Amino acid sequence: MLTSRFESLRASRRRALVCYVTAGHPDRARSLELLHGLADAGADVIEVGVPFSDPVADGPVIQASSQRALELGMTLDGALELVAEAKLTVPVVLFSYLNPILAAGPHVLSRARAAGVHGLLVTDLPVGEDPEREAWFGDGPLDFVRLVAPTTPTNRMAEIARHGRGFVYLISRLGVTGMRADVSASLPETMARLRAVCTLPICVGFGISGPEQAREVGKLAEGIVVGSALVQTAERSVGEALAFTRSLRAALDDLDLRHTP
Repeated sequence: MLTSRFESLRASRRRALVCYVTAGHPDRARSLELLHGLADAGADVIEVGVPFSDPVADGPVIQASSQRALELGMTLDGALELVAEAKLTVPVVLFSYLNPILAAGPHVLSRARAAGVHGLLVTDLPVGEDPEREAWFGDGPLDFVRLVAPTTPTNRMAEIARHGRGFVYLISRLGVTGMRADVSASLPETMARLRAVCTLPICVGFGISGPEQAREVGKLAEGIVVGSALVQTAERSVGEALAFTRSLRAALDDLDLRHTP
């Protein structure tokens, strides 16, 4: 479903809006309300984050959302139940650290697919670190979405792209997740290096916090990923989060992509 979604976007010369939410935040009822509303607000892919007690790659906003969800009892199984109940019409990517996946048992990937998940992104499993585990993910029923950092050497970018499916998630800058006032100056060069060795769609995340940044990144990549800014607005109001999502969709749709590859 990820592949067909990006093919459809490419055919209509549109950019993907990938929206990250933490399962169970601000609470289960509002989390479900948010999931229901995101597709109507313009999300093309929804990343559902599994709350984890030690989210080392995440900044303060997503860390706080994860802690809140854990305190309210959210688990990986709870996240799958949430996805199943939402019955979403857009592709869903489960966003998790490795430990919750392993703790869920050997059938977790098939259970996730049955719940309505289409892809999996594991933040702390670099290419080549655990070939047996990577093969388990890569051969499973979910598209295994891989991460690329701005410091990744080009030959390693190529290896990551070969082992991924669905799309490649390019981290726009070093550090943890969180909102930024501008787009990294090195992003065009990083995109060019990745584009040269990757045939998968490229989506850029880490730091996108408003329509202007979405528009700037959308000129370079097949999609943008927004997380912290969306989670922060959802903390205040689901309605505000959906309005924010619509503003990002409008910014991407304003792009003139007639002369882009």
